[in-house]
Amino acid sequence: MVGIFIALLSGALMSVQGVFNTEVTKGTSMWVSNSWVQFSALAVCLVAWFFTDRASFAGILEVQPKYMLLGGVIGAFITYTVIKSMSALGPAQSVMLIVVSQLLVAYLIELFGMFGVDKQPFEWRKLIGMAVCAAGIILFKWES
Repeated sequence: MVGIFIALLSGALMSVQGVFNTEVTKGTSMWVSNSWVQFSALAVCLVAWFFTDRASFAGILEVQPKYMLLGGVIGAFITYTVIKSMSALGPAQSVMLIVVSQLLVAYLIELFGMFGVDKQPFEWRKLIGMAVCAAGIILFKWES
């Protein structure tokens, strides 16, 4: 149950963050806004680290495979693409497409056992669930 609550909170925070970042970009530029987002996230993480686990940063050198360290780089492009999609499509449509894309890619990662994730068998119900989500986007977009 806790996992469900955290996932719902994450989705809500991502939507609010996307709107905030889009508005900041209007007053600055894409890369200034993106830099602020990443810098402020670093500051919060360092404060949280200081008051909680205090694990050594040297552990980062032990991470294998090394491409797993690209999460921050991907994060910069996530911020960029969320800002661009929200400014082009609006928050609701943008988030719906982002979520369906996340769902599809996450399922493919599980299905093929990519990036060290345990491989899962194909299930029709999951494919049908994604189709229902895609139908929801079409219904949401449908103008009468």
